Amino acid sequence: MRTNQELFFDSGKKDKSFAEVLSDVQGFVAAMHSDLIAQPGSLEAAAQIKKYIRQYLYDEKLSVSGMSDDELVEAIFTEMAEFSFLTKYIYGTGVEEIDINSWKDIEVQFSDGRNVKLDEHFDSPEHAVNVLRRMLHLSGIVIDNASPAVLGSIGKNIRIAAMKYPLVDEDVGISASIRIVNPQNMTKDDFLKHGTATEDMLDFLSACLKYGVSVCVAGATSSGKTTLAGWLLTTIPDDKRIFTIESGSRELSLIREKNGRITNSVVHTITRPSENSNMDVSQEDLLDMALRFNPEIICVGEMRSSEAYAAQESARTGHTVLTTIHSNSCEATYGRMVTLCKRVSDMSDEALMKLVTEAFPIIVFAKQLDDKKRKVMEIMECEICPDGSRKYHSLFRYDIKENRREDDRSVIIGEHIKCDAVSESLKRRFISNGMPRAELLKICGEEFKKGEFSR
Repeated sequence: MRTNQELFFDSGKKDKSFAEVLSDVQGFVAAMHSDLIAQPGSLEAAAQIKKYIRQYLYDEKLSVSGMSDDELVEAIFTEMAEFSFLTKYIYGTGVEEIDINSWKDIEVQFSDGRNVKLDEHFDSPEHAVNVLRRMLHLSGIVIDNASPAVLGSIGKNIRIAAMKYPLVDEDVGISASIRIVNPQNMTKDDFLKHGTATEDMLDFLSACLKYGVSVCVAGATSSGKTTLAGWLLTTIPDDKRIFTIESGSRELSLIREKNGRITNSVVHTITRPSENSNMDVSQEDLLDMALRFNPEIICVGEMRSSEAYAAQESARTGHTVLTTIHSNSCEATYGRMVTLCKRVSDMSDEALMKLVTEAFPIIVFAKQLDDKKRKVMEIMECEICPDGSRKYHSLFRYDIKENRREDDRSVIIGEHIKCDAVSESLKRRFISNGMPRAELLKICGEEFKKGEFSR
């Protein structure tokens, strides 16, 4: 049943298409109340925008067939102040990534591994470009013919990479990847339930950070690197000072409170890009700053450039460093580190290899398999022998028993197995950094009990 107000509004209404009404209202609000649109997340601003939309529709006697006045106001507001049909996915639960292949081809990747191609799409290539421009505007980024490929963000945890014509076909409109990183309070039970790793593996990695052994988590995009690194940091005792460094957006959320008081010691930092390169604040800059904050653990969100050299220097000078990196295996990770370090150092590959293997004796390789489940595929130790040579010990590995297609989906069956023993030098390092022998026995198992190692 229609309200009296709606019946009153019917008098002399001009019925138009939604696109036409939206264009009219956008022009009015942008010209008269653009300051309100620039306040994303403000409930007061949202209420004011809706009030002006409603008033404009009444004054101009505008309507859309099949939509009530309330529905029309909400639809226009969603298009103008929000991000069209993408809004519910961007701010919904369980969404990790939105891939826009073209204006009419959009896919959503969920945290449970589902990848869904949406029936919904933009109205046109121009509509797609306009919505992405609105998103990027929130981080002060402009995408146009002069800058057709850009990186931006929405708030702390939504990253956007977008390309438009001439980098993609004009009839595509825009291609974009919107990465939604929801800091999750993952527990050990969550990893165990999903089969990501075993309890022994998680306990070992946690002990490494607790007792001063730097760790690098490697893998491709969406492999679960940051989620694992984030959980490892939650195992750090409250009295240890943590300094985190992230690029562009914050994915880690480590501050703990009890009864309104913060119980741990954490400094979260984010890089700041600038059109003026002299004003940039890079991960390398923040690493240099971190050393002045008396940290016990430094987390470099991702090694992607010259900060790799500073990170290994920090790890070799008494700081415990946790970081992530894009790589395709544990052993290949060291080669990747060397490549990044060479961007600021003219040392030989062999000299840099010595530095990075000393800095990060433990490498973790994570992967999202074809069945969309994330697994820790391997935990590897690199032992530096007295003669300077290196031995690689695969401590844990995920052994795939079967990989088949079933009803157009992948079915993978496997198990985590414990492989090589921890080296004597790493055991000595654990002991010298304060690990009780009972804990070392639990971490290393019978090979320690039967070994000849003594304190």
